[in-house]
Amino acid sequence: MRDEEVVSSAGGKVETARIPGGRPLVGAVSVPGDKSISHRALLIGALAPGTSTVSGLSDGDDVARTRTAVEALGARVAGEGGSVAVTGGALHAPDGTLDLGNSGTGLRLLMGVVAGLAGSTTLTGDASLRSRPMDRVAQPLALMGAAVTGAGDRCQPPVTVVGGPLVGIEYTPPVASAQVKSAVLLAGVGARGVTVVREPVATRAHTEELLALAGADVTVERSGGGTVVTLRSGTLRPFAIVVPGDPSQAAFWVVAATLVPGSEVTVTGVHVSPERTGFLGVLARMGARVSVERRGPALADLHVAPAPLVGTDVPASEVPSLDEVPVLAVAAAAASGRTRFADVGELRVKESDRLAATAALVEALGAGATVEGDDLVVDGVDLGGGGAFRPAWVDAGLDHRMAMAAAVAGMATPGPVGGPGGVAVAGWDAVATSYPSFLDDLARLAGDVGDHR
Repeated sequence: MRDEEVVSSAGGKVETARIPGGRPLVGAVSVPGDKSISHRALLIGALAPGTSTVSGLSDGDDVARTRTAVEALGARVAGEGGSVAVTGGALHAPDGTLDLGNSGTGLRLLMGVVAGLAGSTTLTGDASLRSRPMDRVAQPLALMGAAVTGAGDRCQPPVTVVGGPLVGIEYTPPVASAQVKSAVLLAGVGARGVTVVREPVATRAHTEELLALAGADVTVERSGGGTVVTLRSGTLRPFAIVVPGDPSQAAFWVVAATLVPGSEVTVTGVHVSPERTGFLGVLARMGARVSVERRGPALADLHVAPAPLVGTDVPASEVPSLDEVPVLAVAAAAASGRTRFADVGELRVKESDRLAATAALVEALGAGATVEGDDLVVDGVDLGGGGAFRPAWVDAGLDHRMAMAAAVAGMATPGPVGGPGGVAVAGWDAVATSYPSFLDDLARLAGDVGDHR
C-alpha cells in the first residue's frame, strides 16, 4: 500500500484506507488465530486449576480484552504474542468494571463465567457494544440463579451480574447462537446438577470441545440438524492447545482471490469444522474454484483461483453465525443473477446493523440490494461477463467485518486510468479488533511492500 492510498490516519491508526483494485493477489497468507477459540481458551484456562498453554492466540483487540478481563478475575496470563500460559482456578469478582471494547463474544461468554462467582460484576464496552442486546444470555443465567441487569428492555451494556451458587438447567436458545450456548455451559461448569443446551441448528462447537479437552464431563448428541449438549459439573484440568487459523477471516481472502483476475492465493492452516465452513459450500455453488487440502482432522490449506460466479440461495442455517454474510454479499454483488440470503435478520444486532450496512455496501458498488423482511436479496453486476463495480466510499460503522468486506470489494474495483479507483473505507481502525495485520497481508499479496500507514 502506498502512502497516498491512505486517506487519513491519526495516533498510529488508519482512519480511512483506500483499497485500490486491479492488482492480482498472489502468494500464501496465514490468518490470525481463530477468535472464537482464542476467547474460549482464555476463559476455560482461567476456570481450570493449574496452568494451561495456548499457542496461536488471536492478536486482535477483542481477545486482548478477554485476556485483561480474566486477569481482573484473578487468573494469571503470562507471555506475549500468540503463546501464553494461563493459570486459573481461583477466580473472584473483579474490583472494577470489565471493559470488553467491541467484543460481543467476550462480554457474553464472560457473563456466563462471572455468574458463578460470588459478588457483583459489571461488564461494558464501546459505543457499538453498548447498543447490542444481552437479554438472550441474561434470561438463561437468571434461570440458573444469577441476577442480571442492564439498560433498557434488551439488557444492553453496562450489564451487572450478581453471581453465586448456580443450578443446572435444560435450555433451548430461541435463535441459533454459539454465544448463548457457551455462556450457559461456562456457567454450568460450577453449577449444581446437569446443564443441557438443545440447539435446533448446530452452531460452532468450540466451547464443548475445549471443555472436553479440559476434562469436563460433557457429551454432544446430534438431533436432526441440531445438537444436544449435556454438561455435568465438575473440576476442570489444565490443557494445551494450538489455535488454528480463523475461517471467518480466511473468507475475505477466498472471496478476494475469486474476484480478482490473475490471483492465486493459498490460505494456510485454517480451521475447517463443519459449523465454520458453510461459506465454502455457498461459494462452491456459485462457481468458485477453491480446493481444500487437509492437514489434520479440522485443519486445512485453502487454494483459491479466480472464477465467474452465479447467484444462489443461502439459508441462514448454512452460515449459522452469519459472520461471513457481508463478504458473501460482495461475492453475490459480483455474480450474475440473483442471490437471496434468507432469515438473516439477526445481522441487525451485530457490531452494527449489518443487514442495512451490507445492503448499502452492495448498492455503493453498483449492484442491487433489497431487504425483504429478514431476507437480503442481491442482484449482481456479473463481473465475469464484463460488468464492473463502481469506485465507492464506505463507512464501516465501527464494524470490523464491514470494513474488510468493503476492502475485498475494493480489490475487485479497478478505477479509470489516472483515477482513484478502488474503495475508500472510513473507520478502518475497527479492523484492529480482529485482524490488525490485514493491510500488511494485502500489501504483500498484491506485490506492493510500501508503507500503508
